Amino acid sequence: MAASMAPGGACAAGQCAGRCAKALKDGTFTENPVCVQILGICSALAVTTRLANALVMGAALIFTTGMSNLLISLLRNATPRRIRMIAEVAIIATFVIMFDQFLKAFYPAMSKQLGPYVGLIITNCIVMGRAEAYAMQNPPLPSIVDGLANGMGYAAVLAVIGVVRELLGTGKLLGFTVLPPTVYTPNQAMVLAPGAFVVLGCALAVYAVLKAPARQEAKA
Repeated sequence: MAASMAPGGACAAGQCAGRCAKALKDGTFTENPVCVQILGICSALAVTTRLANALVMGAALIFTTGMSNLLISLLRNATPRRIRMIAEVAIIATFVIMFDQFLKAFYPAMSKQLGPYVGLIITNCIVMGRAEAYAMQNPPLPSIVDGLANGMGYAAVLAVIGVVRELLGTGKLLGFTVLPPTVYTPNQAMVLAPGAFVVLGCALAVYAVLKAPARQEAKA
C-alpha cells in the first residue's frame, strides 16, 4: 500500500510505521532529550542520588509524556490555536497529578524522597516540548511513540547517573551492598551536587563518543 496522508491528518499504515520508527530512534538516542537537547537537567541532577529514585522519576516522565502526547494528538484538530498552550498544560497536569497521587497512595516513602520533583514535571521542557512540537502536528500513534521514546531516553540517562552515583557514593545499588567497606570506601562527593555534575558531564562525553560514527555517516 502506498504511503499517503488520509483526511484529518491520519497516516497510512506504512507512513505511520515509518514515523513511529523514527520517533522511537530519535527519542531514545539520536535526539536524546538530556544528552542532545540538554533538557530535564534539574531533575537529572537532583533525584539521582539513588537508582530507585531515578527509576521512579523516569517512570513518571514516561507515563506523562506518553499519555499527554496521545490525548493532545487526539484533540489537536478540536483545540483552538489561541488556547492550545493552556490546553496542553491542563492535560499534562492531569497525568502528573494522577501519577503523583498513585505514588502517595502506594509508595509514600518514595513520594516523600522525590518531594516536589514529580509535581514539577508539569513544567518540564521535555513534556511541553513534545506536546507542542510533535503531538500537535502528528496522528495519535506516532505521537504516543514519540512521547514514550523521549520518556525512555530521559529515564535511561537518569538510570545510568543513578547507578554511578549510588554505587560510588554508598557502595550499594537498590539498597543491596555491591562494594563492601572492606574493598571500597564510599565517596561521599558522589551523593552531593558536585558529584551529580561530574557524572552528568561524563555521561554527555560518553554519549558524544557513541554518537560520533552516526555524525560521520550523516556528513559523508
